[in-house]
Amino acid sequence: MFELPATAQRNALVALIAFHITLIIASNYLVQLPITLWGWHTTWGAFSFPFIFLATDLTVRLIGKPAARIVIARVMLPALVASYIVSVLFHDGAFAGWESLATFNAFVFRISLASFMAYVLGQLLDIQVFDRLRQWPQWWIAPAASGIVGQAADTLMFFSVAFWRSSNPFMAANWMEIALVDYVIKLLVSLAVFVPLYGALLKTLLKLLPRQRLVAAAR
Repeated sequence: MFELPATAQRNALVALIAFHITLIIASNYLVQLPITLWGWHTTWGAFSFPFIFLATDLTVRLIGKPAARIVIARVMLPALVASYIVSVLFHDGAFAGWESLATFNAFVFRISLASFMAYVLGQLLDIQVFDRLRQWPQWWIAPAASGIVGQAADTLMFFSVAFWRSSNPFMAANWMEIALVDYVIKLLVSLAVFVPLYGALLKTLLKLLPRQRLVAAAR
């Protein structure tokens, strides 16, 4: 963990909060768009959400567990509201018109609520596991293990709350298959792409942070 100047830490937290909210909104929209890969059902949301775990792990590593928890606390409610609005406006991939907001959409609200619950559970587990393992000499163990645990909890919570006995016949019938394939895709993307990306970003940031501290001290 690094002692960043107060202004730099505030800016980092604001950027992380905005990044998390953007990805949650995008994932809630993309999860409504099913696709088939090699005969298995999944959704486009499987490819976007792992970015959040990458950002959270870097936050814990560079600023600390309390800062990562602050991000989660400030993201939860804005993400819930924004996800509902965007998902209603663009339900099933098409713009439904502003008048669609005048009618409460229980199906979309259920997805947004499931995302809210899954986000909190998955991110808190990710932070806890990562924080316990980040002192290991092998840098990749913490992000890999926290991703496996956090994304398992996130995926199970989201799909069970959002689509068990859903009003959408396709999702109600296939949510368990979709959840399993979604988790496998998340793991493959995370381990093959995001863990190496985490390592590269961490190495780059570790080179930049001492310069920032020197500039701040000079001022």
